[in-house]
Amino acid sequence: METGSPEGAGIRGDEPVWRQLPPGLLRMRRLLLVAWTGVLAVAAGLLAALLVGPAWAACALLPLLCAVWCWRLLERNWRSWRYAERADDLLISRGVLWREETIVPYGRMQLVEVTSGPVERRFGLATVQLHTAAAATDATIPGLAPAEAERLRDRLTELGEARSAGL
Repeated sequence: METGSPEGAGIRGDEPVWRQLPPGLLRMRRLLLVAWTGVLAVAAGLLAALLVGPAWAACALLPLLCAVWCWRLLERNWRSWRYAERADDLLISRGVLWREETIVPYGRMQLVEVTSGPVERRFGLATVQLHTAAAATDATIPGLAPAEAERLRDRLTELGEARSAGL
């Protein structure tokens, strides 16, 4: 899961030390997939059976087939997320087909938020969102443990204040 030490990860040396997201995010997303698939399968089967005929209740299999495919895609997406703290900036990398790497300089950060919705709280997860002056560079790291999210928020806030003093 982790490829370096938690404190000061990636600060020393030229190569960033990448950290992956915890498996709780994958479990949460898969549970949501199963829940929504169940609702869609029942709705598709009932509607088709009532409106067209009982033989068309097999339409309930379509959401199930899609869920099987999405099950694997969720894992690939989860594995693609990673982040690294460097001396002057934070790197966030994600994406399977289209890789996206966001570099947020500490001195450009204006606000660092930690949020956790009801489903995230149930799974013990939180999201860190970074806001900068340019809306296009806002970045998010989902699915972190609340303690790690708070540590990252505090560290990024501290580094942001130190780096923005010269502006």
